[in-house]
Amino acid sequence: MTEEPAPGDSGDDDEDEAGGGDRDGNESRNGNGSRDEGGGGDENRNGDEPKGLTYAAAGVDIDASEAATAALVGEAIEASETDGAGSDPEGDYAGLIDLGSTYLGLVTDGVGTKSLVAEAVGEYSTIGIDCIAMNVNDLVAAGIEPIAFVDYLAVAEPDEGVAAQIGEGLRVGAEESGIELVGGETAVMPEVVRRLDLAGACVGLASEDQLLPGRAEVGDALVGFRSGGIHSNGLTLGREAATREHDYDDPFPDDPEYSIGDVLLEPTRIYTHLLGPLREHGAHAAAHVTGGGWTNLARMGDRRYEITDPFDPQSVFAFVQRAGNVSDAEMYSTFNMGTGFVAALPPENAEALAGATDGRVIGRVETGSGVAVGGVELLP
Repeated sequence: MTEEPAPGDSGDDDEDEAGGGDRDGNESRNGNGSRDEGGGGDENRNGDEPKGLTYAAAGVDIDASEAATAALVGEAIEASETDGAGSDPEGDYAGLIDLGSTYLGLVTDGVGTKSLVAEAVGEYSTIGIDCIAMNVNDLVAAGIEPIAFVDYLAVAEPDEGVAAQIGEGLRVGAEESGIELVGGETAVMPEVVRRLDLAGACVGLASEDQLLPGRAEVGDALVGFRSGGIHSNGLTLGREAATREHDYDDPFPDDPEYSIGDVLLEPTRIYTHLLGPLREHGAHAAAHVTGGGWTNLARMGDRRYEITDPFDPQSVFAFVQRAGNVSDAEMYSTFNMGTGFVAALPPENAEALAGATDGRVIGRVETGSGVAVGGVELLP
């Protein structure tokens, strides 16, 4: 597919809220690729430029989600006798349990409202890959090697064909990640689930010296790794923007060989191949750029993250920004914008890491706080 910078960016600059866990109150009229209803889009009846979309207006308020997560975690930890191996249930990418000679890491995540695009297009295999990727990538960000996965599929009614496609995607994702699918659950709940929800949990292992410290240091270089597209976050906003004036089966404007639905369904890239190089080159911390977009970098510690040379965003982001009249700050606070994974490491090791992988140096860690991408300020 063709690539282009998102509008408003120069061509050169390019809670884990439970990454992929978009909440959505929108309804799709049917399963044949027609537009979604509801959300944050105002009708343009007077010929004026439509109001710019935001993630919150489309149905996902990140601040409210983080507050709810904090409340849930606070109650759960207060009621528990142990809080694992000292990991932060709100901020860390994986929960850790000390097994003595090694640590067990555990994560859970899902594909969010990307399943609604799959339903509209009639193609479910890619969301199986997404489900694997969203989980294993979080483990990699903690320095943990993923080993086993279980899935959870909740449906309104069973459909053998849909289940087979999802299973195919799970198999492909597991093979690419080098993990085993060891079980799962399919729940039929017509009174609870209107369509389907796909999630999973992944377990991994690491010795203490293999775990990433988890905190970036002032002076660190930032090495970025390209995303495969929109991945599995921000789809509530992405769908709302994409279907303002288009249907999912319309040709994608920047590459008519593909439909809009095809481009939105491009699966999440899997980053398990980075685990060895991150350890070898002394990475201090890493960020999986998921829900909240580039603000995820702040999870590596209270520093200032200055991004001066990011990858150019794929053309899907330019399309969403144009279609939804979305601001630059909102785009970078919602989507990965072409960079799906970022590592912080000593500057003398940065070029070696980039050369050993498919990454590149995209910025640096400075004193202060906040995230700035190509001059776009995201956090104070």
